[in-house]
Amino acid sequence: MVVGGGAIGLLSAFLLASQGQSVVLLERQLAGQEASWAGGGIVSPLYPWRYSQAVTALAHWSQDFYPQLGAQLMAETGVDPEVYVTGLYWLDLDDEAEALAWARREGRPLVAVGIEEAYRAVPVLGTGFTRAVHMAGVANVRNPRLTRALREALLRMPNVTLHEHCAVSGFIRDGQRVVGVHTEAGEIRAERVVVAAGAWSGELLAGLGVELPVEPVKGQMILFKCAEDFLPSMVLAKGRYAIPRRDGHVLVGSTLEHAGFDKTPTEVALASLKASAVELLPALAGAEVVKHWAGLRPGSPEGIPFIGPVPGYDGLWLNCGHYRNGLVLAPASCRLLADLMLGRETIIEPAPYAPAGRLG
Repeated sequence: MVVGGGAIGLLSAFLLASQGQSVVLLERQLAGQEASWAGGGIVSPLYPWRYSQAVTALAHWSQDFYPQLGAQLMAETGVDPEVYVTGLYWLDLDDEAEALAWARREGRPLVAVGIEEAYRAVPVLGTGFTRAVHMAGVANVRNPRLTRALREALLRMPNVTLHEHCAVSGFIRDGQRVVGVHTEAGEIRAERVVVAAGAWSGELLAGLGVELPVEPVKGQMILFKCAEDFLPSMVLAKGRYAIPRRDGHVLVGSTLEHAGFDKTPTEVALASLKASAVELLPALAGAEVVKHWAGLRPGSPEGIPFIGPVPGYDGLWLNCGHYRNGLVLAPASCRLLADLMLGRETIIEPAPYAPAGRLG
């Protein structure tokens, strides 16, 4: 059983079911409607050199796997997640030297380029930037379509049952073992329960007396409609980014707010995001804002997710706490979870993500 129907829960269920496991997926709303829908979908941490090796290992594996995943889902469901390789320019970085040193150490194609080259590559870029670093090959995925493709894939699998609008209120225990969950529709039992409930994971675990340090961190974004060839590359400056979609939509984000579970978009954030958008890409001053929304990231210490069994609670597993990088880290995180649950050799060393020693 998987609790949570975001990208992490959907892909966890998909990989387990693909290995012959019978899977029940529970989602309190419609699948893919929370952080997985709200994010930007850059297939890289915003500043990968600022993260620990634990995040880097998951990110690298996922980046390499995404094109294959996109093609597989498109072939199986007819829904294209649009894994779109554009590259990414970072402008006027304060820690450029650290970024370049990280790239040399990790063997990643991040290089300093002349600012003139950046302006040639992205002619709509705002004036006044003086330095740029570029990483070729960075993609973005159209996250609402990714979750839709995963949902469709699960619906086609005979060994998967999807329950939407089915909120989980607590766990069923038999001694120290977790054997299912309580829902509004009654008890649902399972041999093993995976919590992949994003920002709500901490609240669920609290019902067992387990302190999982995962909390909601609000992020707001805006979407513009532009010509299809308006923005040829992703760009990032001063903590804000612009992401082009294939059809000309451009996302600009995002805020970082500690506001509990409040997802209300605010006028203050809208004004701030518009100002950032126009500073990055002045032509957006006259573009239509198609949508403005907010989502809740599952904040966690150092952004390192919890992947593995919960000590002292046999049958209870976690795949949550990905903070700003759920979409980036999903393929590797869910493959690691499946490896652990199926007793296979793991794709990467699992110890940094193990809940053991990290829970209160």
